Amino acid sequence: MASAHRLAPAVRGVAVVVISVFGLLGVPDEAVPMGFAVFGLVLAGAAVDCCAGFTGRGAALSPVLAVLRVVAVCAVQEWTGGPANLWALNVLTTTAITLQWEWSPAVTVPVTAGLLAVELAAAGTEVTGTLVPRLLFECLLARLGFVLLRQSGRRVDELRERRSALALAEAVSLARHRKEREYLALLHDTAASTFLLVTVQGTDMDPEQAAEYARRDLAVLTGTAGGATDQDSPVDLTASLRTVVGAGGRLSVDVHADEVPLVPASVALAFVRAVREALVNVERHAGVGTATLSVRGEGDRVVVVVADSGVGFQPEQVARSRRGIRGSVVERMAAVGGGATVTSRPGAGTGVRMVWPGE
Repeated sequence: MASAHRLAPAVRGVAVVVISVFGLLGVPDEAVPMGFAVFGLVLAGAAVDCCAGFTGRGAALSPVLAVLRVVAVCAVQEWTGGPANLWALNVLTTTAITLQWEWSPAVTVPVTAGLLAVELAAAGTEVTGTLVPRLLFECLLARLGFVLLRQSGRRVDELRERRSALALAEAVSLARHRKEREYLALLHDTAASTFLLVTVQGTDMDPEQAAEYARRDLAVLTGTAGGATDQDSPVDLTASLRTVVGAGGRLSVDVHADEVPLVPASVALAFVRAVREALVNVERHAGVGTATLSVRGEGDRVVVVVADSGVGFQPEQVARSRRGIRGSVVERMAAVGGGATVTSRPGAGTGVRMVWPGE
């Protein structure tokens, strides 16, 4: 509707000026001064029309001048071209058509009827048989085209809103699913792993060690362990990973870090949590007190490797119900567009290689 209110006055103003130029060329010599006077009124009205269409100013004055132009051209057609004057006829029909795009039938019907009466009064009844059907037909077509276009626009709006709602629901579902996976991964990394370790070792486990694990788990679950951020601004990955190494624990970690590009905060957080889980696995299951952490760049990629020389295991024999490496490392890296692989053999240690972007 806003587009119609902008377009209709400008179209009417330009079209009436063009029609009036040709009408003025057909004016007899003795009526040229009167023709130029009417043409001046047409130009003034066209200026108001264009101003109303392009800037919105004079919108109320535009239809008033449009009606006044039709009355003026019809009133002088006896001196400017006779009863069959096409100037008056075309100005009338152009005005009536464009009014259908601006106003409802409650306004356009009486206005068009009044303009038709003015034209018939000026031209005489001999043009009734051609003028009335033509004007009615053109006004009906203009109104019908406008109604169909508006209905099509409404359908497009409804489809766009429906697609937007579906896209929003899909995005919310995906975000919820990611949050659930991260929640499960955090539970495994912390409380579940500690409970399992206590259950397996039983009374043989050092109470101070169990308490230390519990304090570390609590810090991670409550967000006081660092590494979390709500913004995806660039982050120094090496510095973030050093906080994991320096967070305490009995494992000695040898860090080898080359210069690597900054990564988004969400990616750094995934690396931090995946590396933390890998180091916890070394501390609890590898049977050694040392591990190595390597951070390097390979072209546009960042590669992080956690390795140990411990007892090792058979990755392919790990049950699908175990979420350690799969949920806390592989799926976590995949969620941010990266990848992770685990290589290990009994007696040959374990290596966890994490890459972003994924290979």
